[in-house]
Amino acid sequence: MEKKNVKVVARNRKARHEYFVEETIEAGMVLKGTEVKSIRNGRCNIKDGYGIVENGEVYVYNMHISPYKQGNIQNVDPLRKRKLLLNRREINRLTGLITQKGYTFIPISVYIKNGLVKVEMAIAKGKKLYDKRETMAKKDAERRMERQLKERY
Repeated sequence: MEKKNVKVVARNRKARHEYFVEETIEAGMVLKGTEVKSIRNGRCNIKDGYGIVENGEVYVYNMHISPYKQGNIQNVDPLRKRKLLLNRREINRLTGLITQKGYTFIPISVYIKNGLVKVEMAIAKGKKLYDKRETMAKKDAERRMERQLKERY
């Protein structure tokens, strides 16, 4: 994900703690007009979101986009499923990876890139409790090493 012309709206910080992220994919989303306005205002939550392949198309579920305040009857259900825009080749490869035992498809971040709403999805494998402890121990050791290097120089 490039930093140029990108405004991050929502980020799933727990995703990297709860899962081993194998690969990330950038995808567009099919949205209604008031949903785009809500996302531009930062009213999006992807913490409980997940992706599913249905009938050869990819959808993201449980992604909460709050109703737009001035949207009256144009607003839609905040938790509705939203279609992701991917190439056929990407969808076929994704289907093969997700059907393997233990893999899931989760949103990592939602951002606006060159005026378009994009979602970064990750193919991930769930961590066990001992894996989380191991990851935290590695990070802690790296921090200690960094501190000692700073103190010496």
